[in-house]
Amino acid sequence: MSDVDSYNAAEIETEAQKFWEQNRCFSTTADPTRKKFYCLAMFPYPSGHLHVGHVRNYTIADTISRYQRMLGNNVLQPMGWDAFGLPAENAAIKSGVTPADWTHNNIVRMRQQLKCLGFAYDWDRELATCDPEYYRWEQWFFTQLVERGIAYRKDSWVNWDPVDQTVLANEQVLEGKGWRSGAQVERRKISQWFLKVSEYAEELLEGLDELDGWPEQVKQMQRNWIGRSRGVEIQFDLLNTDQALHVYTTRPDTLMGATYLAVAAEHPILHSVLGSKPELAAFVEECHRRPTAESDTASGDKKGVDTGLRASHPLSGQSLPIWCANFVLMGYGSGAIMSVPAHDTRDWEFAQTYQLPIRQVIAPRAGSVLDITQGAFTDKGILCDSGPYDGMDFEQAFEAILKDLKDHGKEKINYRIKDWGVSRQRYWGVPIPILRCGEQDFCVNEHDLPVLLPSKTDNALTETAGAFKKDKVTSLSHAPQVVLPLSKMPQFYKTNLTRDGAEVLRETDTFDTFVESSWYYARFACPNYGAEMLSGEVNHWLPVDQYVGGIEHAILHLLYARFFHKLMRDMGLVKCDEPFKRLLTQGMILKDGIKMSKSRGNVVYPDELVERYGADTLRLFVMFAAPPQQTLEWSHSGIEGAHRFLKRLWKQVLEHINNKPADTTPNTKACNELKQFIHKTIAKVSDDYARRQSFNTAIAANMELNNALAKFTDNSEQGYRLKTSGFEAIIKMLSPIVPHITHHLWQRLGHQSALVDCPWPEFEANLLETEHCKVVVQVDGKLRGQLTVARGSEQDSVAALALSDQRIKKFIGSSTPTKVVYVQDKIINFVL
Repeated sequence: MSDVDSYNAAEIETEAQKFWEQNRCFSTTADPTRKKFYCLAMFPYPSGHLHVGHVRNYTIADTISRYQRMLGNNVLQPMGWDAFGLPAENAAIKSGVTPADWTHNNIVRMRQQLKCLGFAYDWDRELATCDPEYYRWEQWFFTQLVERGIAYRKDSWVNWDPVDQTVLANEQVLEGKGWRSGAQVERRKISQWFLKVSEYAEELLEGLDELDGWPEQVKQMQRNWIGRSRGVEIQFDLLNTDQALHVYTTRPDTLMGATYLAVAAEHPILHSVLGSKPELAAFVEECHRRPTAESDTASGDKKGVDTGLRASHPLSGQSLPIWCANFVLMGYGSGAIMSVPAHDTRDWEFAQTYQLPIRQVIAPRAGSVLDITQGAFTDKGILCDSGPYDGMDFEQAFEAILKDLKDHGKEKINYRIKDWGVSRQRYWGVPIPILRCGEQDFCVNEHDLPVLLPSKTDNALTETAGAFKKDKVTSLSHAPQVVLPLSKMPQFYKTNLTRDGAEVLRETDTFDTFVESSWYYARFACPNYGAEMLSGEVNHWLPVDQYVGGIEHAILHLLYARFFHKLMRDMGLVKCDEPFKRLLTQGMILKDGIKMSKSRGNVVYPDELVERYGADTLRLFVMFAAPPQQTLEWSHSGIEGAHRFLKRLWKQVLEHINNKPADTTPNTKACNELKQFIHKTIAKVSDDYARRQSFNTAIAANMELNNALAKFTDNSEQGYRLKTSGFEAIIKMLSPIVPHITHHLWQRLGHQSALVDCPWPEFEANLLETEHCKVVVQVDGKLRGQLTVARGSEQDSVAALALSDQRIKKFIGSSTPTKVVYVQDKIINFVL
């Protein structure tokens, strides 16, 4: 086989990767004399295998990083591992190894996969969240938050899995059962640690307006999650007691339509009546066994029991019954609502079920007749049957009712977002650095950090989180098929310390893994710094200039990271207000029209594809098949097509190198046209990379240029040099996407400098102008056609051409224009 036909991806890619590693091409240090660019992809959970979803995410980020490097920027692109969490424990149970062994072995395998794909990472900055040198600073930071009152402990109702012995998020409860164990989930009230994210709600909301580089969809999702609302807190006095219910509502205009109140099963007002009402006690117990998801309560059956308690309407004085209802959650608002069934769908359904009064107090603005027996009217309108408020609109009624409530009502800004519960009752996580003596908590001293996980024992699948092993797979340590939570490990929670004669015990909860992923981007700036949580270098690199990840992280991870960043700012650790300047959320990958996922068994892994076609082929496919923000349909024929293009590019470049120039006269016209096409392509691809981030169209433009070069037959000295410049432009413009083959072809073209150090190609602006242009033709100001004319044409020639065009002439007829208005190269208007 000839050299032209011998595109050997494995050999070429090994060669390029060896060059980058030996020359430490992607090792980065802060350089104040150069513009920095920090590009980051959301780091992976070390499950053991990368799939093509990972490949797409990381290729997008790598393409952006390499492009920014070619612009002359000092680029930082690190990689690490989101290494803690319940999935590692589940895998350990299944495979009979410790979570630490399982995690570290997976990191070794996945690191090798990433390296085989040629990603331009600064591996000197690699970190894993299970490394004590990482999480010691997380523990230290938490102690500072405790001292500032931002972190606190309180009793909270949670979803409890009795088999996995842990709190479950609402999303992990499926039809009332634990997502992994299948056990019936219980409602428990347990002591939990929280962070006061609610205190930052307004700043988190306002900060979204400054994030011009974020997709509007993501910003709106965060606005909805934060859920700012203006309303009124209304006091309903309980009859025959000195107690009161406080209810928050955004619709005080409907107050005169309230026919009952409803409280959550956990509301303290029920304590006085549970003992005498067995039906109510049984209902409360039933509620404790259900999940807490707001979506579940909104869509499920509306059930309740009359508590027998009554409250006084603050304006009318009417006695209102108080019900305990399963759709009222203690975690939202005050755990009590005023129910206006005529104007709230949920309240209407409940009233229908229990035959409670429905009173219409809002009418449509148009005055149409409503049948409230058929459903609630939830729009804002004009008040009716509301006494002195009749005829008022929403805003008028809001102010009037607020004023008349006097000491029974006050305006209040409320937020849907609640404080972040960070406690998890598992082993494989960061131990919360708290000591407890009786009911008193106190922080672990800084010199005693990090608090490590316990050593391996005979009755628990555990292992000390020792030094992070980067170089080899560790030996598998087989152990019993169980992973106990820290609360079952006395070797961990017993300290041999006493305080005033009482035993001191360690906190046995571990952190929610979202805590680790909320600040890793900052630690990448100084991963090996041991003196403090962050060094001064962090302020050189932050904020992250480009963040890349799935839209499924639009709310929790991104919101928590923004919150954590503001905490670090307020403690003087960082200076900027936001962590991520620009965000790209890539679309999902489908296979046969179905989302690709491990649970569906339709995941495609890159290893075999890289072995067969090469990493560049896979990288090219995932970048060409769809714009990065859109869904990508997996296609084996698409992989084949990407491979054919690379082989064609390889063949054309080598044939050109072997075909030396001839001593002939150049075809000036053909050379000028090709030169113009080359520079137009550079201009378009530059815009695709920088502004539009539309890499599929950038690839398409390079393919068109490659086709144009294939058709160009002028082999004169001038034509040969021009064609060489065309191939050089393609190689440079495709190098961020397919860095291996372009690295090799650049050398084959005779260049001594490495392509990775070359600048992005420039275009000549004067060559973007074409010889012809489109001129709009109007008759009396109305569009009647369009002409293609030579650029710079005078008015008389353009007018003559327009008047001879039958499509335009029919609008003029026999009339003679009284005036002609002409804007050169743009528009001509005939005034009749």
